[in-house]
Amino acid sequence: MATRVLVAYGTKYGATAEIAKKIGDVLQEAGLAVDIKPADQAGDPSAYQAVVLGSAIYMGRWRKEAETFLQAYEKALAGRPVWLFSSGPLGEGDPAKLAEGFGFPGGLQPMADRIRARDVALFHGAVDMQKLNPFERMMFKMAKSPGGDSRDWQAITTWAAGIAAAIKEGQSA
Repeated sequence: MATRVLVAYGTKYGATAEIAKKIGDVLQEAGLAVDIKPADQAGDPSAYQAVVLGSAIYMGRWRKEAETFLQAYEKALAGRPVWLFSSGPLGEGDPAKLAEGFGFPGGLQPMADRIRARDVALFHGAVDMQKLNPFERMMFKMAKSPGGDSRDWQAITTWAAGIAAAIKEGQSA
């Protein structure tokens, strides 16, 4: 029986959902049974042997649905391997530098520590300026933030492959 993995995510316009899908695809290709779900539809993760949870990050905060999932299921998550990721910085270069310290929400760090997250990754994001409301477009212009798709699919694939290897190694232990 294949190890079951939940990939849950919080997204506003779909770019983080696409990252979650890529992570799930890599895990499936490695022979793991994967469910990819929005965090507010994922439910109790107790039926899974491992969890990957991610969220778009806006002004230093995760999407409410991902934050709520982490809070609601902290005890269940502490009993299994968990990997966390954020997506958001736009442009070229190191996403941590582009995020200016807003890579993983500081308010969630104590929970990440308590569940002993195996890794916390930060990926470039994507923004379709046409999908933004007028206020959001104004904020992007004021911040002089580029729009477009800055996601590094190779970095995401490599990270997911590392998760698959760790899970498979844990199966043989």
